[in-house]
Amino acid sequence: MSAGPSNHSALRHVLGHLLTPLLMCVGMGLAYLGAFHAPAPHDLRVDVVGSGPSAQILAQTLQDEGAGALDVRTVADRSTAVTSLREQGSFGAYVPGEKPELLVASGSSDTSAMAVEKVFTKVAAAQDAPLKVTDITPAASGDPTGQGIFFLLVALSIGAYASVAVIGGAGAALPMRIRALLAAAMSLVVSLIGTLFAGPVFHLVDRGLGGVWAMSWLYAAGILLVGVGLHTFLRRWTTLGVMVLFVMLNFTSSGGIYRPELQPGFFGALHAFWNGAGFVEGVRSHVHFDGHALGGHVLVLVLWFLAGAALVVAAEVVEGRKADAVSAGTGKETARISKRNERETKPAVEEEPEEEMEEAVGV
Repeated sequence: MSAGPSNHSALRHVLGHLLTPLLMCVGMGLAYLGAFHAPAPHDLRVDVVGSGPSAQILAQTLQDEGAGALDVRTVADRSTAVTSLREQGSFGAYVPGEKPELLVASGSSDTSAMAVEKVFTKVAAAQDAPLKVTDITPAASGDPTGQGIFFLLVALSIGAYASVAVIGGAGAALPMRIRALLAAAMSLVVSLIGTLFAGPVFHLVDRGLGGVWAMSWLYAAGILLVGVGLHTFLRRWTTLGVMVLFVMLNFTSSGGIYRPELQPGFFGALHAFWNGAGFVEGVRSHVHFDGHALGGHVLVLVLWFLAGAALVVAAEVVEGRKADAVSAGTGKETARISKRNERETKPAVEEEPEEEMEEAVGV
């Protein structure tokens, strides 16, 4: 007789939990398709080498015809253009002449280099001249497309936020300090695995492996601490929350596939301060650009780490207050039961002398 209501309750429970994967589906579709479905350059910085009238006219023509796609400037000579590329101040430099040359830095972004090459191949074709392309900062031999760093980011992220689910679920009964130590330990393990992938296994980087490990650990630790701290507040919604933060918004704004100059403005804005962008751009800067602007990218990772630490501390305080409230409630309930027992037993104690007296009188 009770099977019907029990089944209905179980069905409602399952339907309630199915809301999470539906929201994940919608969120992933909006994030990935919104970020990647139609990449197009906007304000893509390129240089035209030369200071004469012809260089000025070419730069202005490209600026006008691009209608916002390009941000074109002129530089005095080739060495200035190379310096700008190595400092990630531009994504391509065109050297006009009888044998035109295009300078790119695919280590910054292979897709941006391809977009620049597409533009200036047409310019050279209009001059009926073959275009020579020179890559001044090529990616590592094991990462010809330059996107291996992005997939390293994916591996680190999955290892970190999957650990959050385990620590938050199976380890929920543990004190917060123990959970934080588990998070620190898992971030170390995840970062070491990622470093093995980046170096000895797939050769995604050919130098600076120690720095790659340090940024991997800082990145993974930030995710784990944020996730473990959030679990106290979000409970069963933690998985969805972590997915939004470190997959939907993180992967799409990291610049690992397309840099902000090829994406809608929303993802370009996130690129300035999101942790995935800090990791990808930090590794690029460290490995391909001699550490130029590395400090800013590391600062982003440090701030996310500190935010995670602050969340853990806040969660510990909240859990402590809840435990105190439960303890106080238990103490009050114990006192109430004790008083009730006293009231129930007191009349019986008082009746005993009366009974004894009655018995004595009767005798």
